[in-house]
Amino acid sequence: MNTRYFDAPLPRLFGHRGSCAEFPENTLPAFADAVAAGMPYLELDIHATADAQAVVLHDASLLRTCGVDRNVAELTLAEVQSCDAGATFSPDGGRSFPHRDRGIRISTLEEILRTFPDALFNIELKQDSDTLVKAALEIIRRTGMEDRVLLAAEKDAVMCRLRPSCTARGIPTSFCYGELVAFFDWLQGGCKTDYAPPAEALQIPETYQGLRLVTPQTVAAAHALGIEVHVWTVNEAADMLRLLGLGVDGLMSDRPWLLRKTCMNNLTGGD
Repeated sequence: MNTRYFDAPLPRLFGHRGSCAEFPENTLPAFADAVAAGMPYLELDIHATADAQAVVLHDASLLRTCGVDRNVAELTLAEVQSCDAGATFSPDGGRSFPHRDRGIRISTLEEILRTFPDALFNIELKQDSDTLVKAALEIIRRTGMEDRVLLAAEKDAVMCRLRPSCTARGIPTSFCYGELVAFFDWLQGGCKTDYAPPAEALQIPETYQGLRLVTPQTVAAAHALGIEVHVWTVNEAADMLRLLGLGVDGLMSDRPWLLRKTCMNNLTGGD
């Protein structure tokens, strides 16, 4: 495996969808602010358009982020980019919309990779689509970013499509849903059977459906297997410090300036 993605010092700090507490998520301004905050890693999500272009967007629909009730898979890139990606963002619960009509649009994956060539990227593929897998891998190859990305997919079917090519190219991956279930089943069984981790990173919330996933035991077991633990989405300083105290390897946050300040104070012993 190509290890350059893991060369940055611990803890790994991720701008989750950029700096999405301050800017419309997954947009150029959000990623630029995360980079300015000192985030080595940018986390983003991608879908494929009707004309096979990989665009940076979390939802299948444009409704939540653009106010347009259409699915990205039904639209061309030109149609997707005609939408206002700042239309619905409000930092105060709908009282103001500071980024509406400011020309913010949905970016292609290639645009983001080329705009931030020094960043490291955590890219989640959201669609179960050969088109998206092929487009993403080709863009990563064309931009020379194969050693600067980790590819993720929550859906088992997507990871099945994706991982063989990642393995062949030395691109690290995270666990998909079924793999997470298998890992936690193994852990709850006392780690008594042989287990070979399928990926390089557990990327999980601290809790899920009332279950606490991130514990000292989880972290210790993952580290014994050579797996990193990255936790999402962590937006409060007290939670950041507590998770760092458990030994997690990375934190994903909507608030990268707070994440950076908190981690620097933790390392230096400041207030």
